[in-house]
Amino acid sequence: MNTLNSPLTILPGVGPAMARNFGRLQINTVRGLLWHLPLRYLDFRNTSPVGKIKPGQSVTVRGTIKTISASYAFRGRLARAEAVLSDETGSIKIIWFNQPYIAKNLSSGDEIAVAGTAVYYKNVLQLQNPIYEKMSQENIHTGRLVPVYSGSGVVSNRAIRNSVTAALPAVEYEDDILPSALRKEHNLPTVAEALSTLHFPKSEKELDQARNRIAFEELLIHQLAARFQEASQAKIPAPAIPLQTEYIANALKTLPFELTANQKRSLWETMQDMARGEPMVRLLQGDVGSGKTLVAALSALEVAVSGWQTAFIAPTEILASQHFKYLQKCLPDCNIGLLSRNFAEISSGEKLTKKQLLEKVASGEVQILIGTHAVLQKEVSFSKLGLAIIDEQHRFGVAQRSFMLKQEQFADLTPHLLSMSATPIPRTLALTFYGNLKISSLTTIPTGVKQIATTVASEDQRDQIYKKLKSALDTGAQAFIVTPRVEENELSSLKSVKEEFARLQADIFPNTPMGLLYGSMKGADKELAMSEFNQGKTKILVATSVIEIGIDVPAANFMVIEGAERFGLAQLHQLRGRIGRAGQKSYCVLFTASEDPKTLGRLKFFASCNDGFLLAEKDLQQRGFGNLFGTEQSGFSFQFSRFFTVEVLKAAQAAALSLIKKSPNLSAFPKLRAKITPLLQEMHRE
Repeated sequence: MNTLNSPLTILPGVGPAMARNFGRLQINTVRGLLWHLPLRYLDFRNTSPVGKIKPGQSVTVRGTIKTISASYAFRGRLARAEAVLSDETGSIKIIWFNQPYIAKNLSSGDEIAVAGTAVYYKNVLQLQNPIYEKMSQENIHTGRLVPVYSGSGVVSNRAIRNSVTAALPAVEYEDDILPSALRKEHNLPTVAEALSTLHFPKSEKELDQARNRIAFEELLIHQLAARFQEASQAKIPAPAIPLQTEYIANALKTLPFELTANQKRSLWETMQDMARGEPMVRLLQGDVGSGKTLVAALSALEVAVSGWQTAFIAPTEILASQHFKYLQKCLPDCNIGLLSRNFAEISSGEKLTKKQLLEKVASGEVQILIGTHAVLQKEVSFSKLGLAIIDEQHRFGVAQRSFMLKQEQFADLTPHLLSMSATPIPRTLALTFYGNLKISSLTTIPTGVKQIATTVASEDQRDQIYKKLKSALDTGAQAFIVTPRVEENELSSLKSVKEEFARLQADIFPNTPMGLLYGSMKGADKELAMSEFNQGKTKILVATSVIEIGIDVPAANFMVIEGAERFGLAQLHQLRGRIGRAGQKSYCVLFTASEDPKTLGRLKFFASCNDGFLLAEKDLQQRGFGNLFGTEQSGFSFQFSRFFTVEVLKAAQAAALSLIKKSPNLSAFPKLRAKITPLLQEMHRE
């Protein structure tokens, strides 16, 4: 009987209470449990006799319990179970902290297997908090690659593994949407085989094949949907913006500097795209300081001269205000508006309300409208929108583009789209993944921009670093102190951000005005913290990686990053790009407690490299696709991006093109067609 859609309570050991806990993880059915895939694996395949265990060794040990008991200390607040495990080669002490109930689950004489890392404590070799299972049970917790799942704070990993084991027979009913010929061509297991392997792999090779299978299917579905979406969009014409070569050339002469060769090429590529009368979808990427905003401004100028309007969208009000001031200087002859949820402004200096600004936009008087997502509200109506510029967007314009298409006045016309990103994308990945997305890369930094001196520091150098930071502050500098990213459900990590702020303010910088910024703060509090730092009212901003984008403080020339090993190279580069923006000499310090040679080597490589494109390539090699980019980078939502590789991505793209060539509407592949339909509907709704 197909039990995939059955409630979890049909599984042995899953009662109503545990089912409710699984529900907190959005796992409510047997199928949902089978698709709750492990995050990582503990390698406990090394089985060792007790007498040959060495400190620091991760092992599985099999033996007989000689003694076991529960003990309590400090008035019952510290509880543990203690046991002695023996085999023919010797005995070893085992301690389970905060788990006294284990003394009730196990008894003297039980034959068990335990898996963990051996340590010395008070000159006694022991195993602390090892995984255990009775020898009569199937080997799922020890002696193998043991799966580790997310959600262990709600349902223990032990309980998840037991429940998955009970659910695995139902995997044979999971429908396989890949044609058998396609699976054979790409040497892929069935979906049932892949799921079974991902939960309990027998080898790394088998695990890689299973990951490739899941990644291939998800990427294939999205590649097919992308091809359908491209075909649909290609049918809608776009404004043909005439080439204003002479006008732009004269505008360039008024600038106090000359464009780099990269900037000139990128501007010319954009101008040519917009002149064709087909929807432009172009990504302008480059490091901080490479001149992306100027290229975007000149593109908007050409649109304005041709009688069309531009919507310039930034992720924060502060960044939108910065763009407004910058474009006023670069384009003094353009009528530019600034719109946010809190205020409205126009480059002429005229005092006006938000309603009055919207009227000027609707009439076409405002040639360039800059703002946050407030620009995408239904109440904003353009007269002749020719270009949408999206700054620092990880969803490269799919939702924004669809919004523009929904406006009645543009029902038969698509505005051009120029996305900007300061997170360089490896070219091999970008060209493969984004299909028809055209890319302009600014790889040259304008003259006068200095490299940032970056060092890797250990805890014993902290006093020295703080002394250097104090000296910098005395000369008028401002500094960021960044703690590792805070997830919404990691309350303890959030507390540490506040504690670091309190510690620094009380003990290290008592006379220095400081600000605090983290992701779950209220929007108004975030804006206030960023604004005060931007205005120089605070000299140090203690923050999470929320400052990664959208803040430009010219005086900031010092950054301290705590727990640097927890960040990817691309993210570290984004963070480092927040300082030295006025071209002054700047310093970035990476604190790490790690002694792992690979981790230290990665951080030292980052310290020696200021090339964002090279760092992105390195990050792709070391951390994988899913860690380098967000799950919504393309406008689609990915569930298994951590399994993605460039090789699988290329294979999925080639397969998508081949399938569409065989059956343009996928009628020959109804299961695949059914899978992409919801994606296309979601894109249409956006």
